[in-house]
Amino acid sequence: MACQGWAADRNASENDLQIQGLVGDRTRRYGLLSIPLERATVSITANRTLAIAAASLLVGLIVLGLKFLAWYLTGSIALYSDALESIVNVVTAIVALIAVRLAQKPADAALPYGYHKAEYFSAVLVGVMIIVAAILIAREAAFGFMSPRLPDAPIQGLAISGVATVINVLWALVLIRHGRAVRSPALEADGQHLLTDVISTLGVLIGLGLVFLTGWAPLDAILAGLVALNILWSGWGVIRQSVGGLMDVAVPPQTQKLIREIIASKAEGAIEAHDIRTRQAGKMTFIDFHLVVPGAMTVDAAHAICDRIEARLREVVKDVLITIHVEPEEKAKHSGIVVL
Repeated sequence: MACQGWAADRNASENDLQIQGLVGDRTRRYGLLSIPLERATVSITANRTLAIAAASLLVGLIVLGLKFLAWYLTGSIALYSDALESIVNVVTAIVALIAVRLAQKPADAALPYGYHKAEYFSAVLVGVMIIVAAILIAREAAFGFMSPRLPDAPIQGLAISGVATVINVLWALVLIRHGRAVRSPALEADGQHLLTDVISTLGVLIGLGLVFLTGWAPLDAILAGLVALNILWSGWGVIRQSVGGLMDVAVPPQTQKLIREIIASKAEGAIEAHDIRTRQAGKMTFIDFHLVVPGAMTVDAAHAICDRIEARLREVVKDVLITIHVEPEEKAKHSGIVVL
């Protein structure tokens, strides 16, 4: 009886293993778990992006406090201009947090293509605020040049500003790396602005060291003016890049070439593909084109070609929305991608 029971348990275990293997094979083959796993991955990425945007606000407040402390100790116009720029960093972080949260909202009846462009509006606003900060700094620099004075406690001020600069460098790298990874214009613009802030601060620190060594007070105001020019250029760059996104800029040439190669390799059975268009909106990429098929081809066969193309494009291009318009052969333009 014991042997029979052991044999029965063994047979049951083998059957369980076979069933588990069959379920696993079906899951791999038909992607039964792909949708939940994909949604979980998207959710984790979205939560991490929001966490980084929120942390950026905290970092901005810490750096702002340090820079104003450096200005309070020294009375330096250059350090004051640097502190004013940090106010822009804090507001930028707030705008980026709101934009990132809004861009993650799912598409609805009002905005069927999603809220992805919200981040471009955020980046444009950031660029405008950077330019306003540059004007304010230039104003302070002009007053300081007309009434120059040597800074007080320069060593303490330089040390505190140096600590703030190190924090900005590290956090800017985090923002740029994550912003590019998830294709977030708001986070990447925030990180690029922080790097500009770092460059400005380094110039200020070097210049204040020269002021301390030479005793030439007007150099402090000149440094503030140079900071204003640097910030002005940075603001223009942010606006220019973001306006391109609002204007439905096409994907980079390398990506366009890859898309055309995929269509050509996966459209077997069709005649040609023409009017291929692409655009980007935040992290989303939109692709649409016309696919010409033989007039005698069935709907099922044409649909199978479209599915084949779409499947490969989704493997290569992340976060993509594809629209294919199927046409009969008399609509062929004999241009674009000739398949047959």
